[in-house]
Amino acid sequence: MHHQETHLQLGRRSFLSQAGFNFGALAAGAMLGDELAASELKSSLPHFAPKAKRVIFLTQSGGPSQIELFDHKPELPKLAGTELPDSVRQGQRLTGMTKNQKQLILPAITKFHRHGDCGRLVGEWLPHIGAISDDLCFVKSMVTDEINHAPAMTKFLTGHQLPGRPSFGAWASYGLGSMNSNLPDYVVLISKMKRPSDQPLYDHYWGSGFLPSKHQGVKLRSAKDPVLYLNDPDGFPRELRREMLDGLAGMNRLHHTETLDPEIETRIAQYEMAFRMQTSIPDLTDLSDESDETFEMYGPDSRRPGSYAANCILARRLAERDVRFIQLFHPDWDHHSRLSSWCVSRCVDTDQPSAALVKDLKQRGLLDDTLIIWGGEFGRGVAGQGKWDSPEAGRDHHPRCFTIWMAGAGIKPGTSYGQTDDFSYNVVENPVHVRDLHATALHVLGIDHERFTHRYQGLDFKLTGVESSNVVDDILA
Repeated sequence: MHHQETHLQLGRRSFLSQAGFNFGALAAGAMLGDELAASELKSSLPHFAPKAKRVIFLTQSGGPSQIELFDHKPELPKLAGTELPDSVRQGQRLTGMTKNQKQLILPAITKFHRHGDCGRLVGEWLPHIGAISDDLCFVKSMVTDEINHAPAMTKFLTGHQLPGRPSFGAWASYGLGSMNSNLPDYVVLISKMKRPSDQPLYDHYWGSGFLPSKHQGVKLRSAKDPVLYLNDPDGFPRELRREMLDGLAGMNRLHHTETLDPEIETRIAQYEMAFRMQTSIPDLTDLSDESDETFEMYGPDSRRPGSYAANCILARRLAERDVRFIQLFHPDWDHHSRLSSWCVSRCVDTDQPSAALVKDLKQRGLLDDTLIIWGGEFGRGVAGQGKWDSPEAGRDHHPRCFTIWMAGAGIKPGTSYGQTDDFSYNVVENPVHVRDLHATALHVLGIDHERFTHRYQGLDFKLTGVESSNVVDDILA
């Protein structure tokens, strides 16, 4: 009896051992196949000659009001306080904040002025952006499907409303790789607000999703240590760190030969990048070599570490160092009330620095190969939220039309594309879905969005998803 039990135990052990080996071999083979497919894809990129080498994405989180800033509707004052016609609303969804109140029209509370040779009309709260209109392309017919912030921003940045997909910056890093081995491909800068922001910015906005984690955005902080846990402890010699990393890399490579887990290679690469960043990051973030004229151009807030203006200077410095994808986040554009004061404050934060960044890149010859995108996840509705004629009035979310602007490599300057109705409520000419924006930006980087895929769990994923999306040829230079 004892002999039989021993024999059965050995049999079970043998079976599990063999099964474990076979399952491991199958998994390793699948991962190897995915790695080979990814290698073949990336070796074919770019698909054609790119216009841009890098992207700077000036992300305005919260939904800037196109009605006050870019989409001039001169007939609206005649309809002030009247109810939005059903023929315009067409039963479109409202958020829970305004669905039970009358949709009374609130005209723009700003004046618009013409700027430049192109004669673009821009709201008076953005005089510096207006002044560079000849360098910009305004896309006034943006459309998204999401009416709440988190899913709308997730779609704006990843192409899908649910977390888990790679961000645009991660896709760019994955497809095109690095131009500077001493800095990450994808760097994120978040504004340090003068007052606490109640609008969360989630890590998946700059995450790598199912791509190797080395492609996720690296967040730089406005603190003594811009990247957490980067520096060695006091008294720890750099030579010893080098020896430790070499030994660790050897063990990781041995492990990789056994498992073929791509995350092990990512870990090796991240350790090496951190070692190089120990010298490159302090040089990058030290603005003491910037001239007084530069700080004056970017505005009075540019000397405050972590401000949007200071981050715009850092964006230019990152562009000079050939970082592939640079993303700034500026929150608090969510103006459900006090539009006349809160929106003005966000414009003061961002107007001069955004314009200065375009001018600075242009005078240094960097705008010729840099694509700049400015915008938020959706726009605002024409109906006033709260008492429409009160200083406390604001605007609710509106996904059916909003405005972004683009500049730089591959983009027609001094142009405007798309048109909304007389209420800035529906797109009536040349709609541009968020997917179309992604397809167009990839095109400027030399990538055909239809052919740019990554296989995950048996499916070939794209930034632009499975629904129809198109390059907006009319805005390309």
